[in-house]
This record gives sequence, C-alpha cells and structure tokens, in this order.
Amino acid sequence: MQNLKKTGLFILVVFYLVAGVNHFKAPSSYYNIIPHYIPFPVFVNLLAGFCEIGFAVLLVFPKTRVMAARGIILMLIAFLPVHISMIGNAPLYLGSLKVTPLLAWIRLLVLQPLLILWALVYADWFKVD
Repeated sequence: MQNLKKTGLFILVVFYLVAGVNHFKAPSSYYNIIPHYIPFPVFVNLLAGFCEIGFAVLLVFPKTRVMAARGIILMLIAFLPVHISMIGNAPLYLGSLKVTPLLAWIRLLVLQPLLILWALVYADWFKVD
C-alpha cells in the first residue's frame, strides 16, 4: 500500500504542476470558464495557477504535505462554481477540448470528487496506510 501511496503522490504532484503551469501557458482557456460574476478573471486565473504550483511543491515535502493536501481540497471546493457554470455554458472549449454538457457533468460529479478523495489520502484527516 505504501508504494501505491508514493506513486499516487508523485502523480498528484506532476498533475498539479502541469495544471498550474497551464494557467500561464493558455490563460484564455481559463478566462472562458470563470463565471462572469467572479471579478478580476485575469487575477483569479493567475492565483489558481500559483496555488496549484505551490501546493504541488508543498506536497513533495513531508512537513508541508498535509497542509498542501488540505489546501488542494479547499481549492477544489472553491473551483466548484466554475464547474457548475461550465454545465450551463456548454458546449465550450478548453483550449482544443470541446466540453459538452455531458463532459461538464462528468467533471463535476466524477472528476472533482475523485480529485478531492485523492488529496484526502494525504490530508491526514483519515488515515490511509
């Protein structure tokens, strides 16, 4: 189980590093999905990118891993309005990916909970050894 947990941690770190960097490489993709009622979409996109990169780096170190995992969970919860709004705005494009209403629902009801559960493994709220 420890090897699986270490592999999962490595993948999680890489996932959030790549996702965070993508906020800077392809910002217009994110501007399109930030709900209109959230002010300062450029700032919100940059903040999300910095948070994802920062949490990824903090996951690497045992002393900051729990804090980073909890931060990821809170960040994913904070992103829920974006995913809900995507359902109403679909179809739309995230870069070259066409997000259909079905795909938007899958992101909200499957992907987001799985990402939260994945981070919970390292958040030390529930022991998984």
